[in-house]
Amino acid sequence: MESDMSNVSRTGKEEINNATSQTTFGKSVESQAQIEDAASQSSPDAGDEMLNIYRLEPIAAPDDPRWDNSPGHGTVVVAARTAGDARIVAAARELDFREVDAAPAEDVTTVNASAFRDDKLYTVIEIERNKRDVKRGILEGAIAVDTIRPIQSD
Repeated sequence: MESDMSNVSRTGKEEINNATSQTTFGKSVESQAQIEDAASQSSPDAGDEMLNIYRLEPIAAPDDPRWDNSPGHGTVVVAARTAGDARIVAAARELDFREVDAAPAEDVTTVNASAFRDDKLYTVIEIERNKRDVKRGILEGAIAVDTIRPIQSD
C-alpha cells in the first residue's frame, strides 16, 4: 500500500496516474468553447430577443480593499437577458489583459476579475422587463479602459 493520500490506484504495469491533465488553462476544447460562447453572447448582435434593463450600482464602501483589484466605473445601465448576463455585458466592455502587452501569463484572461462580476462590489437591479426595442449592451454610463496599465509605453 502506498503512503500517499491520493484516490488514484495503480494496478498492473500501467504508467503511474497522478490524476493530472496535460492541458493548460484556456487550451482545452471546453475552455475554448466557453471563451467563444462568451464572446458571441457579449456581442450586441446576439439576436432579436426580449431583453431586460438592469442598473449595476456599486455597493461596497469606497475604502473597501476589493476595489484595489477591480476598479469601479460608477453606475451603469445595460440591456441584458438576466441579472447574471448584465454582469457579463458590463464586464465585456472592460479592457482585458489579452488586449494589451500587460498579460500576467500566456492565455490568461482578466474578464472574470471584473468588479461587475463581484456581488460584494456591485449589485444588479432590474428596472425594466421584456424590451424588444433595445440591443444587448451598455445603455448608460461609461466604462473606463485604463483599468489595465501596459508594461511598455508607446
